[in-house]
Amino acid sequence: MDKENIASETEELKNSEEGQQETNSTKEDQKDTTEVEKLSAEVQELKDKYLRLYSEFENFRRRTAKEKLDLIKTASEEMMSAIIPVVDDFERAFKANETEEDASKVREGNQLVFNKFQKVLESKGLKPMEGLIGEPFDAETQEAITQIPAPNEEMKGKVIDVVEKGYTLGEKVVRYAKVVIGA
Repeated sequence: MDKENIASETEELKNSEEGQQETNSTKEDQKDTTEVEKLSAEVQELKDKYLRLYSEFENFRRRTAKEKLDLIKTASEEMMSAIIPVVDDFERAFKANETEEDASKVREGNQLVFNKFQKVLESKGLKPMEGLIGEPFDAETQEAITQIPAPNEEMKGKVIDVVEKGYTLGEKVVRYAKVVIGA
């Protein structure tokens, strides 16, 4: 029986080794699957981070380009603001010269200079706000300096007189129009 015992023990050992190997291979397969899942999740997370970073960069690039364009459009705003009072002085001089007949040549010369000056300003994007009388008061483009009784019910809350013209540079208000509104 020794041979039979040895044979049976050998067979049991073989069976237990095979069982052990199957258990080990199953554990290794599970370990490999878990690692693959972890790596797959990590790859997905990195892809997501990459896409977010890429879209943030694209938004930054677009915003920066837009800001540069806006800056270029309004770069001369300070200069234009300084020149506007000169335009006002020209307009006042013309009103004062209207009563004198001897100064017709001076007036004509001033008018030529003024027209040329206005064309230069308009070519740079500076435009006066026009047609404000009779329009509703707009606090975003106008500054009310006083209120007077409205001549009729229609003019209540509307611009009755423009004391000082307003100007825009592109779409931006450079100087608010000073107006009188009806109460």
